[in-house]
Amino acid sequence: MTQKQSPAQKAFGDIAPGLADYTDNVLFGDVWKRPGLSPRDRSLITIATLVALYRLNELPFHLKLGLENGLSQEEIIETITHLAFYAGWPAASTAISIARKVFADAAQ
Repeated sequence: MTQKQSPAQKAFGDIAPGLADYTDNVLFGDVWKRPGLSPRDRSLITIATLVALYRLNELPFHLKLGLENGLSQEEIIETITHLAFYAGWPAASTAISIARKVFADAAQ
């Protein structure tokens, strides 16, 4: 019986199994499970940070996770729009393009 691979294991577990393990067990096992913030709030914070820091590789995964954690498409778009004034127009316009694709994929 084969165990289902986590997103981290799929992305880089073959070359960096330790990093995949930390991602699965520490980041998403411990940090994301802390009781001080809801998963929804953690997703909103993470999306805002990824947009502001122009972390394009991680953004699609976290936009999808944000939807799964209860954020609406409208809340995500409003967050990105707000960030245009703080993180810059290029970061926001790029994030909007990524969000469009994530939303389309989620609708299928």
